[in-house]
Parts: sequence; structure tokens; C-alpha cells
Amino acid sequence: MGTSQRRVGASGLVVSATGLGCNNFGRAGTVTETLDGTRTVIDAALANGVFFFDTADMYGADAGQSESLMGEALQGRRDRVVLATKFGHERDMGYDFPAGRGSRRYVRMAVEQSLRRLHTDWIDLYQLHLPDPQTPIAETIDALDELVDEGKIRYYGHSNLDGWQIAEAEFTARTRSTGRFISAQNHYSLLARASEREVLPAVNQYQLGFFPFFPLKNGLLTGKFTREGGPSDSRIMQTRRQIWVDAPWDALEAYQEFCDEREITMLQATFGWLLAQPGVSSVIAGATTAEQIEANAAAADAWAPSAADLTEIDRIFPLPEDPATQM
Repeated sequence: MGTSQRRVGASGLVVSATGLGCNNFGRAGTVTETLDGTRTVIDAALANGVFFFDTADMYGADAGQSESLMGEALQGRRDRVVLATKFGHERDMGYDFPAGRGSRRYVRMAVEQSLRRLHTDWIDLYQLHLPDPQTPIAETIDALDELVDEGKIRYYGHSNLDGWQIAEAEFTARTRSTGRFISAQNHYSLLARASEREVLPAVNQYQLGFFPFFPLKNGLLTGKFTREGGPSDSRIMQTRRQIWVDAPWDALEAYQEFCDEREITMLQATFGWLLAQPGVSSVIAGATTAEQIEANAAAADAWAPSAADLTEIDRIFPLPEDPATQM
């Protein structure tokens, strides 16, 4: 059993339709804070055809811990995965200095540390984690191009850029005849659809691959939670109860009815909806157990919505009004 595969935008990179978000690796209080827990999830991912792993240098109780655990767990099978990581977050990585985090100096220092922690000679997809207002995007692109030329990374992408910043990066690359970003990663789910206004149109205009993060909205879109409560060991119920309290339960209950009518689970419907959106290359979902991995992998191919289904889902979860258009 496995999940389907997709190409990332107009590039030659191919990823599994279900991706593994690795921000739980090394997180305090989870079963994946240890090497054994991390290895169990990675084993399950590979057994279920999930080979696209997305992490960041700042993930973990200690910065870099996710990458370090993954480096150990992937020994002897590095070539079986498409490994993505990120640089340039605001978290103190221990090698900060007075320079922009998209600068050539920072990029080169960050990549060497990630390669060391991941125990690898190359990173498949290296992503700018946050926009850097201090550094011209041309300098960041040039630094990433150098890493491609040196074989330290294969492709590069970005995360958390606004629509205009995506357009600026594309324009800069085209006018200077350099390499270009191949992917964008932004917050996107049925409960967070703001990316549909400017980000996704830019992604599709420039043929980027799109990776939604928080696609299951902390588990609210899996069907495991109701107005009455949810799994007692879940992160929401233990440390983020306000997410459950503030959830739009009328809409979520209507969505559950939609799923019941089609004899599918909410998880399957959510994956199906996301993968039906133009530009989406992979749904990156976190997991701490083998069972979660298996369910996520199966959900990617379980159900494809019709045009009528998409219209009905839009009715249940309408795109909020653009605040910029309100008086």
C-alpha cells in the first residue's frame, strides 16, 4: 500500500502526495522526542509510500533537534526519501550575527549546519522559512544557486511569502536569468483559506508547487474532535484547548454530515479537497504514530471530489471576506 506521487510545479522533482511534517521530531512531551519514536514514524512512512519529509533547522525542543534525529534515523536509506528543510526563521540557531537571514553569509552557514545534522551530502529542497526584509531577494537567489552548483542542494523553495513577494522573486529570477524557486509553503486549510486571495494565484501563475502547512488545522479536520471534546492525549486538548473552544462547530458538523452522506471519513475528505486544489503538490501532515501515517497515506487516494462536491464544501467553508475591501 502506498500514496500517489506528484510533480512539484514545473520542476522535475517528484514527491509523495502525502508528505510527513517533521516538526514533532524532538518536541518535548511527544513520543517522537526520542530517536526510537522518530524512527518508528519514519519506518511507517516509508512502509506506506510516504517519502517526502519536510523539516526545518529550528524544529525541536532544542533548535536543530528534528534534523539531528532524522539524520540518525535515515542512516542507510537517505536515497529513499525526498528531504526538505528550511532556513531563516527568527529562532536563535546559535550562529546568528548582524546580517539578514536571507543573506549569502547566513545561507551558507545554515546549510552547512543542516547538512551536518542530517548526516547527508545534499538536501533535495532547501526553503527560505520566512521573508527577510533586510536582504534583496536577488542575493538570496544567488546564494541558493551557488549551493545548487556545488551539489549541496537540488532545488530551492520558499515559505510564508505573500503573493507580491512571490511575484517579486519570480520577476527577479527572470530578469537576471538565474535559477528560480520551485515551490511555496503557506498556511492553508478549509479553516484558513486566505491563501486563495493572492498566494495561490501567484503560485499557479508561475507554476510553483504548493505545500499547505497546518492542512488538518491541528486535527480539527480529521473527524476526531466534536463539540463535546476530543482525544485526551491530543495536543489540542492538553495544551491548546482554546483551538477546540473557538472552533466553528456548526460548519464542522455540517462537514461531518457531508462526509457521512458520501461514506468517507473527514480525513479522506480533507485530503481529497486539498489535493484537488490547483498547484497543490503534497499535503504535509505531522504524525507521532504509525497509525496516523497509515491513515494519512491512505487518505490521499481514497476520494476525489466532483465539481458539485467542491461547490458544497465552499458553501460549508466560504472564503472569508477580504479585510482590505471592507470599509
